[in-house]
Amino acid sequence: MTLMRFDPFRELDRLSEQVMGSRVPRTMPMEAWRRKDEFSVYVDLPGVDRDDVELTVERNVVSIRAERRPAHDEGDEVIVDERPHGIFTRQLFLGDNLDANNLSADYDRGVLMLTIPIAEKSKPRRIQLGAREQEELPDTGAATSEQPVAGS
Repeated sequence: MTLMRFDPFRELDRLSEQVMGSRVPRTMPMEAWRRKDEFSVYVDLPGVDRDDVELTVERNVVSIRAERRPAHDEGDEVIVDERPHGIFTRQLFLGDNLDANNLSADYDRGVLMLTIPIAEKSKPRRIQLGAREQEELPDTGAATSEQPVAGS
């Protein structure tokens, strides 16, 4: 498996949703897919400015940190505020077959787009079979079909 899908906090959120019976909106919905020799990961961060997104890679762990600030100012009379604010984090655990050192990222219209190439060592490759020359056996004096047998 290339992208590990276990996130203990996401599992805790799912369990609490089942127990409480309410549906809490996901804070960082994600989709990931493989196309040829790379993985693409899109993470939705609506309402988050580019400068408020922090992306770090340590070993095979990609950490995403984003902060969504409220649109209203302190002292404003807030009528309804259902949008989540604050700091949101998510970690992606990459398999050893991905090249985390060459990960690239872009951000456009509230979507963080990661591209993670497959490591060269993990790509399928064809192995050439070597032609081994047959070694000549030492002459033991035994008759072969190429040599006449003595006395014939």
